[in-house]
Amino acid sequence: MTSSDEPSFERLNGADLYFEVTGPGDAPDDEPPVVFLHGGPGYNSYSFRELFGERLANRRVVYLDQRGSGRSGPLADTDQGGETLDLDTLVADVEALRGHLGAERIVPLGHGFGALVALEYARRHPTHTARVIVVNPWIHFPELALTLLREASALRGVALDDPAGELRDRTPEGEYPAVGGARVEAAFGLLNARDLLNAMQFRDIPSRMRLEFTDTEGQLAGGGEVQEALVNQGLWEFEYPPFLQELRRPLFVIAGVHDRTSYPEQVEWLADLGGADVTVLDAGHYPWLDDEDAFAEALEEALTR
Repeated sequence: MTSSDEPSFERLNGADLYFEVTGPGDAPDDEPPVVFLHGGPGYNSYSFRELFGERLANRRVVYLDQRGSGRSGPLADTDQGGETLDLDTLVADVEALRGHLGAERIVPLGHGFGALVALEYARRHPTHTARVIVVNPWIHFPELALTLLREASALRGVALDDPAGELRDRTPEGEYPAVGGARVEAAFGLLNARDLLNAMQFRDIPSRMRLEFTDTEGQLAGGGEVQEALVNQGLWEFEYPPFLQELRRPLFVIAGVHDRTSYPEQVEWLADLGGADVTVLDAGHYPWLDDEDAFAEALEEALTR
């Protein structure tokens, strides 16, 4: 596998995928490249490379804009179409990318929703995974939805009213109550999604403004079609923790104590069921914004232990 700072746009697994391969050209061929898997869902890899890429200049890193996200082609232009999107497809995209690059193994580095893709890739392709690293992961979506609802209720100064019990009572036997979706709808009914997530994910206003400035600079706002397609496939009802016990590769978690969407509830699943090595930083959802040095140290530790 060779390294290049030139962007690539390839038709892989029935989708037009944008990615950039960076790093030293003299890196050993057997050194697994780091494949960054952004969150959102529907975000992009631009801001991570722009804000932190120089700290990874000595490693081979692949910055992927996932299917339908960022600079990759729209979902409507994929063989699968734009109505639905599932985890299986996103994982298959990563495997197709690995094959295209000719890398024997990779290190999936997943952030937020991207942690789900990284973990499932490692579970399905252990022989092609050196280790898996996740940053502020989202893996249990009904629980995440409850966290959002609890926070929205507190910010609005109203009592928590979890619709789960009533929904379960009126759901016919044999049918699945869409608890996660109901919780999210209630949360965003109290406070719009942007304001709620900003309140929960950022340690302070300067960090949020720095990311927003970078996003504006990249002109890559969007991702709504990816989110909608995943929701159509039942994203808010998805519970990944049972699969954590099947992981056979070293697992590392980097969490920000100020990211209330992930820490501590989501992180605890990985520690308890996945045996993850967890590092907690004085940071929010994007720890490279709050303490670049501490995040760089934690990431280097996760890459070399």
